[in-house]
Amino acid sequence: MRKIKVLIAVREAAPSADFFRKAISRRNDLTDRVDYGFCGPEEIVHQIADVEVVTCGNLRGDALSTASDLRWIAFWSAGLDGKISREMIDRQLLLTNASGVHGPNIAEHVLCMMLMFTRRMHIHIRSQAGKVWDRQMPVDMPPAGELSGQTLGIIGYGRIGEALTTRAHSMGMRVVATKRDTSFVHSGDNVTKPDKLYSPGEMKLLLGQSDHICIAVPSTTETSHLINREVIAAMKPGAYVYNVARGAVADEAALIEALRSEHLGGAGLDVFETEPLPVDSPLWDMPNVIITPHVAGLTPHYFPRYAELFAANLERYVVGLPLHNQYRDDLGY
Repeated sequence: MRKIKVLIAVREAAPSADFFRKAISRRNDLTDRVDYGFCGPEEIVHQIADVEVVTCGNLRGDALSTASDLRWIAFWSAGLDGKISREMIDRQLLLTNASGVHGPNIAEHVLCMMLMFTRRMHIHIRSQAGKVWDRQMPVDMPPAGELSGQTLGIIGYGRIGEALTTRAHSMGMRVVATKRDTSFVHSGDNVTKPDKLYSPGEMKLLLGQSDHICIAVPSTTETSHLINREVIAAMKPGAYVYNVARGAVADEAALIEALRSEHLGGAGLDVFETEPLPVDSPLWDMPNVIITPHVAGLTPHYFPRYAELFAANLERYVVGLPLHNQYRDDLGY
């Protein structure tokens, strides 16, 4: 039986290589069907000529043109903006991402920011930095509250949204969300579902009732500046906004304007229109903003989870089943 040649763009001696070895070896169907090897990302162009499947963070054009036998590129990032080329589409290659790998850690990152704002930790941390003992909040700021009883709105209910819903419900929150296909959830019956699910066209119904709003949509032409002045104006006065999607999804100037006017209570931002965030950005000095440098996706469990996802998809590939997390050019993700 012909073996499928698989290239894993990780150095053979790297600790992450063991996660792939274990994930593949646990699946008996793969033992006799695949011949896999490792290489550093810079070596892909020299190793890919007769490879049918490659998993990597990115694939340069020179490597792609060399890979005449290539049928499937498994990217280990969730977002594929800037990684999909016209040649990949024209060659009708199978393209998958790592959606789901980041769910728990990004959900916890958002929850952390929500708790910080609700318990006024963003104020206390600044007081600590200035060595100021101050138990009073600014006169225009309500005292510390509780998440219990508040409403969380999630724009883009995917794997991150599912993980965040589970955590928000455990805190006693009500959850509403928007999703392109409201009939489908990634985790089936095992997931804690939102209290109300809206279509994208009904987003303003979500905005007016949400105390906290998490943006978790993919970056596409359609979602560029999805969060604009009109959308922000429809948000509940005093609401908090969290962006863990991509910087291009939110109109940063409109967001700054709403924060300055205090229409928004605050913003927790992990992504920005320009990264690194320029030193002259007003966001740095705004007391109602929490900034993290695009780190919500970091977790020590990244490659263990991804290796399992890839091996499970590889198992589907060898028997001709549809792959999970397949890129759709018509949707842009």
